[in-house]
Amino acid sequence: METRTRSGFRALILIAVCILVCGYLVSAETQRPKNVQVALRAKWPGTSLLLEAGELLSKEWKDLFWEFVEMWLNNEIENTDHYTAKDCLQKICNYGKSLVTGPLTSLFELSLTLRSSSPTLVLYQKLAEESLNSFPLSDDINNNFIDGGVSESVEGKEARKADPLLVGVNPRSPGGKCCWVDTGGALFFDLPELQLWLRSPQKDGDIFQQPELFEFDHVYFDSSTGSPIAILYGALGTECFKEFHRTLVEAAKEGKVKYVVRPVLPSGCESKSGHCGAVGTRDPLNLGGYGAELALKNMEYKAMDDSEIKKGVILEDPHTEDLSQEVRGFIFSKILERKPELTSEIMAFRDSLLSSTVSDTLNVWELKDLGHQTVQKIVHASDPLHSMQEINQNFPSAVSYLSRMKLDDSIKDEILANQRMIPPGKSLMALNGALIDIDDIDLFLLINMVHQELSLADQYTKLKIPSSIIRKLLSTLPPPESNSFRVDFRSDHVQYINNLEVDARYKQWRSNLNELLTPAFPGQLRYIRKNLFHAVYVLDPASICGLETIDTIVTLFENSLPVRFGVILYSTKIVETLEANGGAFPHLESDFQINEDLSSLTMRLFFYIKETHGMQKAFEFLSNVNKLRMDSGEDAPVLEHVEGAFVETIVQKAKTPPQDTLLKLEKGQSFLESSQESSLFVFKLGLAKLECALLMNGLVHNYDEEALMNAMNDELPRIQEQVYYGQINSRTDVLDKFLSESGIQRYNPQIVGDKAKSKFVSLTASIVGDKSLLNNIEYLHSKGTIDDLKPVTHLLAVDVTSRKGVMLLHEGIRYLMAGSASARVGLLFNSDFDPDSYSFILMKAFEITTSSYSHKKQVLNFLDQLCSFYGNEHMLGSSQNSQAFLNKISYLADANGIQSKGFMSALSEFSIAKFTTHMKKVGQFLYGQAGIEKGANAVITNGRVVNVPDAGTFLSQDLHLLESVEFKQRIKHVSAIIEEVTWENVDPDTLMSKFMSDIIMSVTSSLSSRDRSSEGARFEMLSAEHSAVVIGSENSTIHIDAVLDPLSSSGQKISSLLRILWKCCQPSMRLVFNPLSSLVDLPLKNYYRFVTPSMDDFSNTDLTVHGPKAFFANMPLSKTLTMNLDVPESWLVEPVIAIHDLDNILLENLGDTRTLQAVFELEALVLTGHCSEKDHEPPRGLQMILGTKRNPHLVDTLVMSNLGYWQMKVSPGVWYLQLAPGRSSDLYILQDGPEIHSTKRIIIDHLRGKPVHLGVVKKKGKEHEKLLIPSDDDDSSRKQADQESWNSNILKWASSIIGGNAHTKNSGSTKVDNVSNRRQGKTINIFSIASGHLYERFLKIMILSVLNNTRRPVKFWFIKNYLSPQFKDVIPHMAQEYGFEYELVTYKWPSWLHKQKEKQRIIWAYKILFLDVIFPLSLEKVIFVDADQIVRADMGELYDMNLKGRPLAYTPFCDNNRDMDGFRFWKQGFWKEHLRGRPYHISALYVVDLIKFRETAAGDNLRVFYETLSKDPNSLSNLDQDLPNYAQHTVPIFSLPQEWLWCESWCGNSTKARAKTIDLCNNPMTKEPKLQGARRIVAEWPDLDLEARHFTSKILGEDVSPVEKVVSPPVQPQVAEDDLETKAEL
Repeated sequence: METRTRSGFRALILIAVCILVCGYLVSAETQRPKNVQVALRAKWPGTSLLLEAGELLSKEWKDLFWEFVEMWLNNEIENTDHYTAKDCLQKICNYGKSLVTGPLTSLFELSLTLRSSSPTLVLYQKLAEESLNSFPLSDDINNNFIDGGVSESVEGKEARKADPLLVGVNPRSPGGKCCWVDTGGALFFDLPELQLWLRSPQKDGDIFQQPELFEFDHVYFDSSTGSPIAILYGALGTECFKEFHRTLVEAAKEGKVKYVVRPVLPSGCESKSGHCGAVGTRDPLNLGGYGAELALKNMEYKAMDDSEIKKGVILEDPHTEDLSQEVRGFIFSKILERKPELTSEIMAFRDSLLSSTVSDTLNVWELKDLGHQTVQKIVHASDPLHSMQEINQNFPSAVSYLSRMKLDDSIKDEILANQRMIPPGKSLMALNGALIDIDDIDLFLLINMVHQELSLADQYTKLKIPSSIIRKLLSTLPPPESNSFRVDFRSDHVQYINNLEVDARYKQWRSNLNELLTPAFPGQLRYIRKNLFHAVYVLDPASICGLETIDTIVTLFENSLPVRFGVILYSTKIVETLEANGGAFPHLESDFQINEDLSSLTMRLFFYIKETHGMQKAFEFLSNVNKLRMDSGEDAPVLEHVEGAFVETIVQKAKTPPQDTLLKLEKGQSFLESSQESSLFVFKLGLAKLECALLMNGLVHNYDEEALMNAMNDELPRIQEQVYYGQINSRTDVLDKFLSESGIQRYNPQIVGDKAKSKFVSLTASIVGDKSLLNNIEYLHSKGTIDDLKPVTHLLAVDVTSRKGVMLLHEGIRYLMAGSASARVGLLFNSDFDPDSYSFILMKAFEITTSSYSHKKQVLNFLDQLCSFYGNEHMLGSSQNSQAFLNKISYLADANGIQSKGFMSALSEFSIAKFTTHMKKVGQFLYGQAGIEKGANAVITNGRVVNVPDAGTFLSQDLHLLESVEFKQRIKHVSAIIEEVTWENVDPDTLMSKFMSDIIMSVTSSLSSRDRSSEGARFEMLSAEHSAVVIGSENSTIHIDAVLDPLSSSGQKISSLLRILWKCCQPSMRLVFNPLSSLVDLPLKNYYRFVTPSMDDFSNTDLTVHGPKAFFANMPLSKTLTMNLDVPESWLVEPVIAIHDLDNILLENLGDTRTLQAVFELEALVLTGHCSEKDHEPPRGLQMILGTKRNPHLVDTLVMSNLGYWQMKVSPGVWYLQLAPGRSSDLYILQDGPEIHSTKRIIIDHLRGKPVHLGVVKKKGKEHEKLLIPSDDDDSSRKQADQESWNSNILKWASSIIGGNAHTKNSGSTKVDNVSNRRQGKTINIFSIASGHLYERFLKIMILSVLNNTRRPVKFWFIKNYLSPQFKDVIPHMAQEYGFEYELVTYKWPSWLHKQKEKQRIIWAYKILFLDVIFPLSLEKVIFVDADQIVRADMGELYDMNLKGRPLAYTPFCDNNRDMDGFRFWKQGFWKEHLRGRPYHISALYVVDLIKFRETAAGDNLRVFYETLSKDPNSLSNLDQDLPNYAQHTVPIFSLPQEWLWCESWCGNSTKARAKTIDLCNNPMTKEPKLQGARRIVAEWPDLDLEARHFTSKILGEDVSPVEKVVSPPVQPQVAEDDLETKAEL
């Protein structure tokens, strides 16, 4: 019965559908639905899919690249001639998948279809081009190159010259050769020539430099590290690659060469690469991994171009529609299954439904619960992820039926309950416990993060760790990146000058700590009688910095700074003596007094004065030394200064003549022990390396006064927090508390501190498998601990042929002798060896000892004595024969309980062949995995690599420091998890301490090498019963926790990413929904598509690769839409093919065209970074240049003070960053950790950029110089040839900052002879911005009006981001025709700066926020002119106007049109009070003095104001105008004469005749359309318009319509929002 009822119900629905279909047929005929299709292609040509697969596998594990190559070569016999692109993809995928396991296979397929390795191949192409250009080709090849028809076309060469970033450079095959080998000394194109060279390969280092290798290079795994380098440039699939590869593999195995492959398929070789080898190279590279949106646009002012739309080229057939999507409750795929005979009628009904459901407004009562209703729809869906994606990506079409749903109160109640713990609308997401930045995440980054987790899980599975433990390990968060290690300096060696809690001078101060919590101005000091800040300086009293620091201390002490000051004194000479003697004092010579250094004497005199006259007198003595030094004009203090200061200090209170006391002290040894002990203490702390240092409560800082104040400001919030929570009270000793909690006993800048740039490598792959290197290594242990679990493993890479290596080896033994219960030491000898040398005997002795005698009680004593003897012999260069060394070993063995007979027997039988093989594996491991060169010394502690520099020492205490720091931060929690594991399928005999220690070493090293956030969130606190989606298995390796607002812009992107992730690797997910409650406006006013590749992008009929596209089906016909792309942070995109106006899409105007199509291009990648100077503010105004080795200056930029941010435009390749010539490089040098460099190498080999953290430090002697030197305030006095100005060197440069592509640099080719055009004088620079065809039409008219009235040369600057392809096609011809220059510039919105969501507001922001960085540093002045402005005066007059030292000049709003008084908001309320009599200026025309603008950091100040104000939605209604007017108290504005800007809305007609420019301001009272107003207000406008349109039509090959057809959108309900167009020029 029930079945029959259901069947009847279904029949009724079908009948209803058929009736509805008939009713809609007529309207469907008249209004066919329209679609929109968007593609985004790379700037470089397509790359080979086969080579991309090899790169992907290489990132998985370097050896997989070689396995893939061999697999492909061994299966080449199979016939692939009939293969299509999809067949080739499938074949490549199958080969690749066979080399990876588990979920990594589907991730490999996704990454391959996403073409994520294409940039790596572009990088190789550039290196191949450099290789070919390094040598003049032979005559034969040159002739073939010219005659063979494969030489580069003239157009190609021109395009290459025009492209400053060298994007898309694929070398031509030289003479038809598709492969060549580069050895640094020669290029070999033929196999016989290479074979001849391989007979006696030599490093051509004497004559030619060896080719440079990079981390990404494919080095053959069996190559010897020290052999000559041979790089094969070629492509898998070509015959020449196979021949060269086979030959070089054999040579590498024989140790003749280090064989490297750089996969390159030269242009012209596609036909030789096999059927599948060229797939992907013939088609443009269409990218995925981005979002596209069509936003509903407010058209109150009808700002659309009325020109007829010209027909363009049809790009491709429209996309197939997904009929399984629900439309108004109907699933049409099922209806069509039942009624196939009504297909056309049903589809027409569907189209009509789709086009009639769009809503951009709702009543307030319908909006109230919209977020909750959406959540209900999602959680009740059979496929929640699909449902969420469908709703938020088609929200204007879904909103009407969502608002009518009956709401379940349990859902609403749970959402409201959760919102007591998290703000409504807030979104969070975590992957395996680590928070992800929702705003920053994109598909490429997500795939990388998931790949990291899956790869680790795969490795741990091979280690036989249970799956439940794997998930636990992957969810452990890394420690926060912190430099908060405090050096525990507590001792009697600290000499304090004051004590705030005891000294009488501070008695009047209050002691209440709660005063710390009262509000205060930034930097304001609190005078509290409590030792909260301990500023202890470590210094040599006979050094310049030491004496200057003493002066600073005394001055600040006398000024009653609320700080406890102290010093720890040391002698540099004594510290050097200690370093040379392993931390011990040598036997004192009888003539010590004669050799005593000045520092020791000064310290002894200091201690004497302290004991006899008090601490303040002792400090006065040191201050007097500096005074005498400065008076004498000497650089460094000398003995006379010290003696004079001593006498001067004690003369008043001395009972005996001070000269006698001085003589007695100099000849005696009073206080000698104190001075030596103080120096020894500093040596043990490791602080002598810093020369002078400040310890602020133990934290290490620079020693200058600015660093002290910054250190106090940094420390204050930590103290305030602990006071607030009661952890610090009046009885707490703050210093003891801090140092007890996080104090370390030694400081080494390589291990802790700002310069400790930690490098981690995963050791897992070297442990898995019986033949793996680390699986077979034997370890040394502290006495009596050999059977204990050792969570910490130190691997010492030592070169025993060097003094440093022997010292490191010796210190490793001493470290174990001192005792360590939780660490073991393994030895990896990293040197070439001669079987007859002492060093080989030593290595043999160590290998035998560790493998057979490590359990002996005296083994460490034996090795210690062996090191001492070898060290002395080696360093003294003794000529004893090896037998004497062997006898000594025998003697030491017997002396330490090791049977010498057995030991010496093992020594003589030691296998050289086995050891040679072992040493080769060690070299490959150290170089291949840890990046440690042959002969270098290093320590690898659980994967952390610490290189031991040639200068300086690395002591056993440093190993203790490494142990304690690493155990506390990275190892402790992993060790606890591993120790609790119940092991299954593991042989009980192997469950020894070594096995467990190996597991801990492996896991901690691999966890540390992954890149993830250290922040987490407690998602489990939020209820997830009714308003959440929980899917997936608990045993899944990947777990996603998320809190999402499904009706937000981030929700649109995240829903797509989650769905992709679900399809790829089925993670477990817990999604808690957190929509905004009580909405008053529609949360989403756009359609959104996320572009993801699929197998369908590859043709199944031929070798074509179409690539992914965004497809919007059945978009509303009568709504005006604007197109935007939501791309990853590092992408800079622009439209290159678009017939229609993408800013104003009105689909009903498409005519017969069914699908509007647009193609964008990835113009460049954006390299961003942050520049910092330790203990100082970011170096604002620092200028940097970026380029290649051959051309070091291609782009330039300067550093903002906002976070030290900078950005540059790049493409895949190897780049070199350096400071610009001039003041920047005169004052600063780059600092990378402890190392100083003049350049920094940056590798761009992926589509996802990563910020570069750049450290700089001032050069010696330049510490107090300022980077920016302000010029005269009055710019009329600024001299043209002033070579002293801060950017004088830059003024010679012609490059664009960030800006520049073929058109940008091509402005040189559009440069005209200004003399023949009768334009003479200094060029006037004019800047403008336009978006949409109408404003581009206005822009051309503005250009013509400027040129008609200006005599001097003019250069126009346009912001490239929003220009249409048509405009970019026309402007070069227009520049040539009318005699002006132009340049296109662009700047990517910084991720840290609050983003605007609406396109119009983004455009306004570009007018004001980036003026200091968007133009080349050479540009001195620029005038902004609105696109819709008509110029009637010579702009030279404005350009030359004296701005009285102001960075900006604007025209004030005129007020003689009384009809508009009610709209003049600046004359009342907030604005009237804020301006305080200053005028409110209009932003349609302004002048920027860029020199003054940069000198005064006006751009930084404006961005600070913007960041503060823009977060309030009620602020900056008119962004580009409100911001400079608001900030004019800080960024002063020069007010231009009123006649420079006239607009009808605000100015009376009486002043129109004097107007020098006329702006087409919107009129908020009449709301007259722009075009109508232009024709009415400006007499010359129609003629200029006709001229511009005639010229445009001529260039584009179109006809100008004699009668204009006004196309205005119909009146529509207005979006409930502030009117942006009105505010644009109020």
